[in-house]
Amino acid sequence: MGRRILNDALREIVNAEKRGKATVELKPVSTVISSFLNIMKYRGYIKNFEVHDPHRVGRITVELQGRVNDCRALTYRQDIKAKDIEKYKTLKLPTRQWGYVLISTSDGVLDNEEAIRRNVGGQVLGYFH
Repeated sequence: MGRRILNDALREIVNAEKRGKATVELKPVSTVISSFLNIMKYRGYIKNFEVHDPHRVGRITVELQGRVNDCRALTYRQDIKAKDIEKYKTLKLPTRQWGYVLISTSDGVLDNEEAIRRNVGGQVLGYFH
Protein backbone atom coordinates (compact mmCIF):
# COMPACT_ATOMS: atom_id res chain seq x y z
CA MET A 1 0.00 0.00 0.00
CA GLY A 2 1.42 3.36 -0.94
CA ARG A 3 1.74 5.75 1.94
CA ARG A 4 1.06 8.58 -0.46
CA ILE A 5 -2.52 7.31 -0.86
CA LEU A 6 -3.01 7.34 2.92
CA ASN A 7 -1.46 10.79 3.25
CA ASP A 8 -3.70 12.21 0.48
CA ALA A 9 -6.81 10.77 2.15
CA LEU A 10 -5.88 12.20 5.56
CA ARG A 11 -5.12 15.61 4.03
CA GLU A 12 -8.58 15.59 2.40
CA ILE A 13 -10.16 14.94 5.81
CA VAL A 14 -8.25 17.81 7.45
CA ASN A 15 -9.04 20.23 4.61
CA ALA A 16 -12.75 19.34 4.72
CA GLU A 17 -12.77 19.85 8.51
CA LYS A 18 -11.17 23.29 8.12
CA ARG A 19 -13.77 24.29 5.53
CA GLY A 20 -16.61 23.09 7.78
CA LYS A 21 -17.86 20.31 5.52
CA ALA A 22 -20.14 17.59 6.92
CA THR A 23 -18.87 14.79 4.67
CA VAL A 24 -15.88 14.03 2.50
CA GLU A 25 -15.29 11.44 -0.23
CA LEU A 26 -11.97 9.61 -0.36
CA LYS A 27 -10.62 7.84 -3.44
CA PRO A 28 -9.06 5.28 -3.95
CA VAL A 29 -9.95 2.66 -1.33
CA SER A 30 -7.41 0.64 0.66
CA THR A 31 -7.64 -1.59 3.71
CA VAL A 32 -5.13 0.57 5.60
CA ILE A 33 -7.31 3.66 5.10
CA SER A 34 -10.31 1.68 6.34
CA SER A 35 -8.36 0.54 9.42
CA PHE A 36 -7.18 4.11 10.09
CA LEU A 37 -10.77 5.41 9.82
CA ASN A 38 -12.06 2.59 12.01
CA ILE A 39 -9.73 3.68 14.83
CA MET A 40 -10.69 7.34 14.30
CA LYS A 41 -14.36 6.34 14.60
CA TYR A 42 -13.71 4.25 17.71
CA ARG A 43 -11.90 7.18 19.37
CA GLY A 44 -14.71 9.62 18.45
CA TYR A 45 -12.93 11.78 15.87
CA ILE A 46 -15.34 10.97 13.01
CA LYS A 47 -19.02 9.99 13.10
CA ASN A 48 -19.09 7.21 10.55
CA PHE A 49 -17.66 6.03 7.26
CA GLU A 50 -18.96 3.84 4.47
CA VAL A 51 -16.96 1.96 1.84
CA HIS A 52 -18.57 1.89 -1.61
CA ASP A 53 -17.47 -0.78 -4.13
CA PRO A 54 -14.21 -1.88 -2.43
CA HIS A 55 -13.31 -4.46 -5.11
CA ARG A 56 -12.91 -1.92 -7.88
CA VAL A 57 -11.53 1.61 -7.59
CA GLY A 58 -14.26 2.48 -5.09
CA ARG A 59 -14.65 5.35 -2.68
CA ILE A 60 -15.13 5.97 1.03
CA THR A 61 -17.68 8.48 2.34
CA VAL A 62 -16.69 9.89 5.74
CA GLU A 63 -19.08 11.77 8.02
CA LEU A 64 -17.07 14.39 9.91
CA GLN A 65 -17.61 15.50 13.48
CA GLY A 66 -15.40 18.58 13.67
CA ARG A 67 -12.81 17.18 16.09
CA VAL A 68 -9.83 16.53 13.78
CA ASN A 69 -7.18 19.24 14.12
CA ASP A 70 -4.33 17.52 12.30
CA CYS A 71 -3.98 14.13 10.69
CA ARG A 72 -0.81 12.96 8.95
CA ALA A 73 0.70 9.83 7.49
CA LEU A 74 4.44 9.29 7.59
CA THR A 75 5.79 8.85 4.09
CA TYR A 76 8.91 7.10 5.36
CA ARG A 77 8.96 3.80 7.18
CA GLN A 78 9.89 4.05 10.82
CA ASP A 79 10.09 0.99 13.02
CA ILE A 80 9.20 1.43 16.66
CA LYS A 81 9.49 -0.89 19.65
CA ALA A 82 6.74 -1.26 22.23
CA LYS A 83 8.83 0.41 24.93
CA ASP A 84 9.51 3.49 22.72
CA ILE A 85 5.89 4.22 21.74
CA GLU A 86 5.20 6.63 24.60
CA LYS A 87 8.39 8.58 23.90
CA TYR A 88 7.50 8.82 20.21
CA LYS A 89 3.99 10.04 21.08
CA THR A 90 5.34 12.89 23.22
CA LEU A 91 7.65 13.94 20.39
CA LYS A 92 5.00 13.98 17.64
CA LEU A 93 1.82 15.12 19.36
CA PRO A 94 1.30 18.62 20.81
CA THR A 95 -0.05 17.54 24.22
CA ARG A 96 -0.22 14.38 26.28
CA GLN A 97 -4.02 14.51 26.58
CA TRP A 98 -5.09 14.43 22.90
CA GLY A 99 -4.19 12.43 19.88
CA TYR A 100 -3.10 8.98 18.87
CA VAL A 101 -0.22 7.46 16.95
CA LEU A 102 -1.21 4.61 14.64
CA ILE A 103 1.11 1.65 14.23
CA SER A 104 1.00 -1.21 11.75
CA THR A 105 1.76 -4.32 13.80
CA SER A 106 1.53 -8.06 13.35
CA ASP A 107 -1.88 -7.79 15.11
CA GLY A 108 -3.11 -5.26 12.52
CA VAL A 109 -3.31 -1.48 12.66
CA LEU A 110 -3.41 -0.34 16.31
CA ASP A 111 -3.29 2.98 18.12
CA ASN A 112 -0.54 3.68 20.64
CA GLU A 113 -2.62 2.76 23.72
CA GLU A 114 -3.67 -0.61 22.31
CA ALA A 115 -0.12 -1.39 21.11
CA ILE A 116 1.31 -0.63 24.58
CA ARG A 117 -1.40 -2.77 26.20
CA ARG A 118 -0.62 -5.70 23.89
CA ASN A 119 3.14 -5.01 24.11
CA VAL A 120 3.72 -5.04 20.34
CA GLY A 121 5.77 -2.75 18.13
CA GLY A 122 5.68 -2.17 14.40
CA GLN A 123 5.88 0.55 11.79
CA VAL A 124 4.43 3.99 12.43
CA LEU A 125 1.71 4.82 9.88
CA GLY A 126 0.72 8.25 11.09
CA TYR A 127 -1.04 10.20 13.81
CA PHE A 128 -4.10 12.33 14.44
CA HIS A 129 -5.23 14.79 17.09
